[in-house]
Amino acid sequence: MFKFLKEVVGGSGTGLKDLPYNIGQPYPSAWGSWTHYRGTTKDDGSAVSIFSLSGSNAQDGHLAAGRNGVKRLRTVRHPNILSFLHSTETETSDGGSAKVTIYIVTEPVMPLSEKIKELGLEGTQRDEYYAWGLHQIAKAVSFLNNDCKLVHGNVCLASVVVTQTLDWKLHAFDVLSEFDGSNEASSGQMLQYAWLVGSQYKPMELAKSDWTAIRKSPPWAIDSWGMGCLIYELFSGVSLGKTEELRNTASIPKSLLPDYQRLLSSMPSRRLNTSKLIENSEYFQNKLVDTIHFMEILSLKDSVEKDTFFRKLPNLAEQLPRQIVLKKLLPLLASALEFGSAAAPALTALLKMGSWLSAEEFSIKVLPTLVKLFASNDRAIRVALLQHIDQFGESLSAQVVDEQVYPHVATGFSDTSAFLRELTLKAMLILAPKLSQRTISGSLLKYLSKLQVDEEPAIRTNTTILLGNIASYLNDGTRKRVLINAFTVRALRDTFPPARGAGIMALCATGSYYDIPEIATRILPNVVVLTIDPDSDVRSKAFQAVDQFLQMVKQCYEKTNTADTTGSVVGISSVPGNASLLGWAMSSLTLKGKPSDHAPVASVSSSTPIPTPSNASSALDTPSTAPVRVRSTSDLAEISVPASPTSTDGWGELENGIHEEHESDKDGWDDLEPLEESKPSSVLANIQAAQRRPVSQHVSQTKQASSLRPKSVTKLSKDEDDDLWGSIAAPAPKTSKSLDLKSTAADEDDPWAAIAAPAPTTKAKPLLASRGRGAKPAAPKLGAQRINRTSSGM
Repeated sequence: MFKFLKEVVGGSGTGLKDLPYNIGQPYPSAWGSWTHYRGTTKDDGSAVSIFSLSGSNAQDGHLAAGRNGVKRLRTVRHPNILSFLHSTETETSDGGSAKVTIYIVTEPVMPLSEKIKELGLEGTQRDEYYAWGLHQIAKAVSFLNNDCKLVHGNVCLASVVVTQTLDWKLHAFDVLSEFDGSNEASSGQMLQYAWLVGSQYKPMELAKSDWTAIRKSPPWAIDSWGMGCLIYELFSGVSLGKTEELRNTASIPKSLLPDYQRLLSSMPSRRLNTSKLIENSEYFQNKLVDTIHFMEILSLKDSVEKDTFFRKLPNLAEQLPRQIVLKKLLPLLASALEFGSAAAPALTALLKMGSWLSAEEFSIKVLPTLVKLFASNDRAIRVALLQHIDQFGESLSAQVVDEQVYPHVATGFSDTSAFLRELTLKAMLILAPKLSQRTISGSLLKYLSKLQVDEEPAIRTNTTILLGNIASYLNDGTRKRVLINAFTVRALRDTFPPARGAGIMALCATGSYYDIPEIATRILPNVVVLTIDPDSDVRSKAFQAVDQFLQMVKQCYEKTNTADTTGSVVGISSVPGNASLLGWAMSSLTLKGKPSDHAPVASVSSSTPIPTPSNASSALDTPSTAPVRVRSTSDLAEISVPASPTSTDGWGELENGIHEEHESDKDGWDDLEPLEESKPSSVLANIQAAQRRPVSQHVSQTKQASSLRPKSVTKLSKDEDDDLWGSIAAPAPKTSKSLDLKSTAADEDDPWAAIAAPAPTTKAKPLLASRGRGAKPAAPKLGAQRINRTSSGM
C-alpha cells in the first residue's frame, strides 16, 4: 500500500518502460507547464490521455504543484471532473543532470480550444453547445465550492477538456486547495500555488494577495471570477490577455450578459454562485440542454413523459448539432434501450440517428444494442424492431442472424397477435437470405407451413408470397418437395381470392425451378381451373400463368424436335416475376395493418355474390358463409384432378410412399390435409353438387382416364372410395342401391335429391387426402367417412 501511494504522490522511481501505456503525439496546447499527449493502453489499445510535467530537480515548485494536482485529481470524483486512471514519476539523467517527470493517465480527452476548432459550429447550434458545456463546468465548480469547500483557483479555457462524447470536464488541479474560511483572522497564504495562476485571471483580492478579504469572501468568489474569464474566452475566441479585456461584452450573448456581469463583480461577496447560475440563467434553457438533461435522468421519469419525449425526439434530433447528437445523445439512447429505461418509440429515434453514421460506425455503436433487444420480452419493443428491420437487417451478419436474432424472432410465428405474426412474416424477407440451410429446412419452413393455414387470410396470402421470394435460398431437394405442394395444393385452393392470386404469382416467379413434366402434369392442370375463377383478378393472373407455362412447354417441344437438348429444359427466367412479387408482398404487408381486419373480398362459389370490402369481415364470421368456404375448396378439387396414369396433383409422391422413410425430416408440407375446416353439408353445397352430376362430358373423361391407368390401379374395386372422379361421373348402376341406403340422411336436407343423380361415392376432396390407393379395404364407403385426420402422424 505504501509503495502504491508513493508512486501516486511522490513517484515510484521506476522507468518509463514500466508504464502500461503507449505515449503518442502531443496536442498543441495544455494548461500551465503540462504537455498533453494522445495515448493507448498496451493491453487492448484503447485510447487514453497522458499528461506529463518535467522539472530539473525533485524540489522544483512546478513539480510540487504537479504532485498536488495528481493527489487532488485522484481523490476528487465527479461526472464533470476529469477521470483519473494512473500516475507515475520517473527520474532520468540528461547530460549529467537529473530530470524528473510526472505522468498522469486519464480518460481520452482533447483540449477545449482544439475541439471548438474541429467542430466548427456556428449560430444557434454553437450557442446551444456552449450552453451545455458551460452548464457542465458550472456543475463541477459548484461541486468543488459548495459541496467540498475547495477552491480551484484557475478556471479558464485551458483548464477545460472535452471527452469523446463531447462532454466538458474540468482539470488542472495544481492550485486546488481547501477554503479556510473559518480562520478569518489568519493572514497566511491560503492558496499555496497561487503563483501559477496568470495575472490576467486573478480577481483583485487575489492579485493583491489579500488573504484576509479572501477568507471573508464566500468559497465560490475566486472560481466565479474564473467562470467569467472562461465565458469571455469562449465567446470572443481569443485567450484573455489582461484583466481589462473582460469589460468588452460585445461577443457575450444577451441572455447571458447579466449573469456574466454578476460573476465578475468587483465585490467578492456579490459575485454570483455557480449553483445559482445553473438554476436561474435563461441562457441554459434551450433544446440541447433540456434534451440531454432529460436523458440523464430518464429513470426518474414516468411512462407518459418517456413516451411523449421519445415520440418528439426524431424531429428534435434534426435541429440539434449533428456531432453532439451522434457522440452524446446516441450513446445515451442506446444505453437506455439496452437497460430497459427507454420506451419502444425510442427505437425510431435510435435508428434515425444511426442512419447518419457510416456503415462501420453503425455496426459498432448501434447494431450490438439492436441484437440484444431481440431478446426482450416487451412486445412493444419486438413490434418496433420488426417494423424497422428493413433499416438495419442488411447490416446484420449471417452468423448473428442465425444464432442470435432468428431464435427470438421465430417466437412471433406462433404469437397470439395476428399483427405480430404478420410482422414476423415480413421480417423473413430480410432475414431469410442470412439463414443457414439447416435453419430454413428445420425451422422456418415448418412455421410457414402452419401460417399457410392461418385463420387470417392476409397472413395466408403473404406466406405464399414469402415462399416465392425465398425460393432461391432453398436447396434443390427442398424446393422440389415444398414449392409445388405449397402453391398448388394450398394457395390455389384457398378461399381468399388474393391468396389464390398469390399462389399463381408465386408459381410464375419460381417457374425456372420446375422441369417440364412437373409443369405439364402438376402445375398447368391446377392453374387452368382458375381461368374460370369468380374473381376477375385471379382469372387474369391464371391466364397469364397458363400462357407462360405453355410457352415453356412449347419451347421444350421445339428444342426436343431440333435435338438441341435431351429433354431437360430450364424454364424461363423468373427474375421479373420475383421483382414484381416482392413489391406486391411489401405493399400488402404495409397496407394490411391488422390482418384480423381483413377477410375474403370475394366468395369463390359461383352462386354466391361477391361481398364488398365493408362487409368482408362479417362474411367470414357468419355461420352461413362457412359452407361457402368449404364448397369453394371442394369445387376446385373436383375440377383440378387431371386424368393421368399417375397422381399429378402435387401429392402423388407422398401417396406412393416415396417420402415415408424421411418421416423425421418433414417440414410441414409432407402431411398436408385439405383446407376444409368443416364438412360441406349445407343445402347450398348439395344443390351445387346436384347441378354438376348430370354432365355427360365427365363420364367419357372418366372412362378414358380408367383406360389409361396401370393394371395395379384397375384392379381396385369399382365402388372403392379412392376413385376421386366419382364425384363428377354418373354412378355405376350396381352401386346405386348401396349409395341410396347410405345417403338417406344427406338426401333429407337436399330438396334436389328426388331429381338429381345419386350421391357420389366420395366427397370432392383433393387427391392428396388419401394415404395410398391400395392401402384400404375394398368395402364401399361414403366420401364423408373417408376423411382421415390421422395422416399427419396421430
